[in-house]
Amino acid sequence: MGIMFTSEAFGGVINVCPTLGNAQREGATDTFSITLFEVFTGENKHSSATQVTWCFHLLQVFSFIVPTRLQRAMQRVLQRLLHTRNSLFAGLHVALEAAVYGEYTWEVFGYCQELEFNTGFLLLPYLLLAVNTGAFVLCALTNPGTITESNQESYLRVYAHDGAMFQKGVMCRTCHMEKPARSKHCSVCNFCVHRFDHHCVWVNNCIGAFNMRYFVIYLFTLTAMAADIAIITVAFLIQVVLLSNMMYGSYIDEQGQEHEVEIPFLIQHLFLIFPRIIFMLGFVIVLSLVLGAYCCFTLYLALTNQTSNEWYKSRRYECPHCQAQQPHNKHTAYRNAYSKGVWINIKEIIKPPRISERKKKT
Repeated sequence: MGIMFTSEAFGGVINVCPTLGNAQREGATDTFSITLFEVFTGENKHSSATQVTWCFHLLQVFSFIVPTRLQRAMQRVLQRLLHTRNSLFAGLHVALEAAVYGEYTWEVFGYCQELEFNTGFLLLPYLLLAVNTGAFVLCALTNPGTITESNQESYLRVYAHDGAMFQKGVMCRTCHMEKPARSKHCSVCNFCVHRFDHHCVWVNNCIGAFNMRYFVIYLFTLTAMAADIAIITVAFLIQVVLLSNMMYGSYIDEQGQEHEVEIPFLIQHLFLIFPRIIFMLGFVIVLSLVLGAYCCFTLYLALTNQTSNEWYKSRRYECPHCQAQQPHNKHTAYRNAYSKGVWINIKEIIKPPRISERKKKT
């Protein structure tokens, strides 16, 4: 669901492409290029030098076209949106949800009632909306597991350092504290998070150990909402087509030729009759597919007891190019040391371990 852009992405690229090192001293033009470069490259630290150079030169050309004042304004906007906490995307999420449910209630629900659809079937999206709203609020307001000086020692004992991805004694450069295993500093929230997964702009909060269960509910109910509304809308349109006998009709084109009704013509005709419904249907279908894919990925992470951050970092151990850049004595075969079986992994999402529980087990 949200992508966090950090300055680490650009910092990692500087090592690959030394020509970028002087960019920050070239004024607003190259600063603008750097900002766009971070946006387009994200956290990919392993791009090839050719790709990085090509991308940066392309952005430099673009920066010469855009006026300096506009560059500075865009840079401030991007900094505000991508590097600081704000409620813009959460507000956009609420607005899109309200627009979809407004259209569903105003037209689809009423038409389906006239066609005598099952009432429980029509009310299911509202039930999912209630659960989703509750999960959204809990996900946004729950402390994900902020690490402070007062609780740092406790968090250090929750998970053991695996010696590969998480090394003992590593200090956070911003918080100036030793980093517990499975934690990460969020540059958007500006604090370290226990069992950090990612920063979600849609809930305006980090996803960590203590709100991950709410995020899973939020994500799966959001996917179910989009899919359910899409199914009901498609069922309604099919009923309209069947009752009107459109498929058995014909039409005359601009040349005066008579043709049988085909699917493209039928969709165009339905769009002219129900433009808002067809537009909403297209949106929720695309949303269902995208969220469905992300749900599958999140389920995979939950079953294997990984976070998005850990999955991303584990890719470098499987990348031959990344391994080649490491010293020979630093080559490490990564193994997920935190997976303890499917049921225990799921239980850890539902009820994350706390220091008191871990003491009882040891």
